[in-house]
Amino acid sequence: MSPLVPRPRPAPAPLSVECLGRWEDGERLPALLWAPGPGRRMISNAVLGGGIGERAWVLNAQVAHGYRRHDPERHLAELAHAMGLSGAGVGLLTAADVSAYAHARDGGAEAVVTAGVSVRGWAAFAGEGTAVPPAPGTINIVVALPVALTDAALVNAVATATEAKVQALLDAGLDCSGTPTDAVCVAAAVPRPGDQAQAFAGPRSLWGARLARAVHRAVRAAVSPSPAGRGRAAPAAPAG
Repeated sequence: MSPLVPRPRPAPAPLSVECLGRWEDGERLPALLWAPGPGRRMISNAVLGGGIGERAWVLNAQVAHGYRRHDPERHLAELAHAMGLSGAGVGLLTAADVSAYAHARDGGAEAVVTAGVSVRGWAAFAGEGTAVPPAPGTINIVVALPVALTDAALVNAVATATEAKVQALLDAGLDCSGTPTDAVCVAAAVPRPGDQAQAFAGPRSLWGARLARAVHRAVRAAVSPSPAGRGRAAPAAPAG
């Protein structure tokens, strides 16, 4: 009897998002959906599907200003079910206009960013407490890489994406490191037979540098008052 041969996994799909609309509490609200299907390992601090594991979709849903629900994980699960999504996925929420997203590419790394910066500040501040003002905000970053990363490199990728976000905010003249509710999701490939996962994703590694440039450009475009580069893919930067 011939030994069983593992079925090769398909190559990762590009980060192509779909903008969907829904009615909620009498208001028309958009949501961004990326559903590449199986073959992605993701790391995220999202309220739904956070942590590290295989995920099949990412949903970034806009909510009304002054959002009052205390069960965001359940809310996102309800939205995913209503959209016909199945399996494990990542769910993000924001009061920012997700239809004004920015999409940037660099050498195979891709980033989609939605940004609201009305409520912003520095990570380390003198005050205490966790109250978040009910105003438009949140910078949500979704990154896709076509290569596999180790668990440590996935964590490294989140740090790199965050560093690039802060650099972009400063370059845009915003005196902040982000908003109190920012979220990051990094999607890497699931290793195929014979593949070796990348061990590094810092800003001076090959894929970390590409990730950083893509995130930097997408954040700059997302926080720009000009609509150029938002709601569509920005021109790709040359591979470096």
